[in-house]
Amino acid sequence: MSAGTARRGDPGLAFVGPFLLVYLLVLILPMLHGLWLSLKVIDIWGDGRFAGLANYARLFADPVFGQSLINTFLVALMIVPLLTIIALGLALALNRAGRGAAVLRGIFFSSSILSVTIVTLIWRFILAPDAGLLGEVAKGMGVEPLPFLSSPGLALWALAITTIWWSIGLPMLLFLAGLQQVPADLYEAAALDGASRWRTFARITVPSLRRTTILVVMLQTAAQLQLFGQSQLLTAGGPSGASRTVVLFMNEVAFGRWELGYAQAAAEVLFVIILCVTLTQYWLTGRAGEGEGGR
Repeated sequence: MSAGTARRGDPGLAFVGPFLLVYLLVLILPMLHGLWLSLKVIDIWGDGRFAGLANYARLFADPVFGQSLINTFLVALMIVPLLTIIALGLALALNRAGRGAAVLRGIFFSSSILSVTIVTLIWRFILAPDAGLLGEVAKGMGVEPLPFLSSPGLALWALAITTIWWSIGLPMLLFLAGLQQVPADLYEAAALDGASRWRTFARITVPSLRRTTILVVMLQTAAQLQLFGQSQLLTAGGPSGASRTVVLFMNEVAFGRWELGYAQAAAEVLFVIILCVTLTQYWLTGRAGEGEGGR
């Protein structure tokens, strides 16, 4: 490499270098420290001792962690498909010019700016069977209110409903952005050919939104596998652990029992699960795209 080439590379390194330094200090080093911490038996007061894979062996034998892992997957399966479908439906309905559509877009997005504390407080007032909104409506209709917050079979649905209401704004905006990138010529050609609305949607809109849909599903899957605030504030993980998620389990272990190494081991397992799920989704959608391209 000549001296001139090296000099030409210096400005690029000057631009990238600060970002790489911050990335190293904020993400990579804490990640490596967390991995080392997961191999130790340690509390908040001392340095602890090296324990190898003992935390992981204990973790996989822990039925409470196993149940929290199942709960996490179940609530993610409840939320992600429904959230994607509802967000797409809202985007299709509001993808038009006019003040009314703009106002509605703002209303639907407004829930996303609320804190998790405010969101769970609102939904406690709605879902509480004794004095909540749904409970009062059910009593007025002569029907027994559903115990969303105290029934093992309904607690996860309470988390799912709350999270969908809270999270709908960003996926809706992503789908709106995707819809506005679809060429109008395609819809005009479909109208000239006499295609029905459903055929136009299936043949033009859905394929055009494929990348946006992949992005929404991947982002929401990663986010819902880390669900915490709703479980802690809405149901406190109950009843009997029926709505305890992995992140809530980590919080209880780290700050309730002061077992930092054990909690970090759970965090590392969750990290690997999220990474594997996300990469699998990306690989499957990529294979599907190649298959469509081949046809």
